[in-house]
Amino acid sequence: MTSKELAIAVCKALADKRGKDIVALYVREKTDLCDYFVLASGSNAPQIKAMGERVEELIERDHGIAPTRMEGVRDGRWAVIDYGDVIVHIFNDETRLFYHLERLWANGENLEKFDEDSGELRPAGAEK
Repeated sequence: MTSKELAIAVCKALADKRGKDIVALYVREKTDLCDYFVLASGSNAPQIKAMGERVEELIERDHGIAPTRMEGVRDGRWAVIDYGDVIVHIFNDETRLFYHLERLWANGENLEKFDEDSGELRPAGAEK
């Protein structure tokens, strides 16, 4: 499984729990940390927890990949799930706005939005 395929699978799992503003940032050329950051927002702590648990459940069940580390899933403000080449960030709206990872890591070409209808990542700003 490629890192992009894993990022798409994560996006689908987040969408299963009604994640908002799901995006993937290709950061391989900017850091050795990973290939993709996947970012999503949840409305409240229970939803953020459910989204994190859903990602973990589906990725392990469908792809046999367990996270190497999980932080904050139980707290519900900012959850991080590390799959090595893909790092998932699930925020509440206030925390996402405060840290604004898109601003820090996006360069205008590496940000893709998840299209729930097609199940694909599309360049930010691209028409359907």
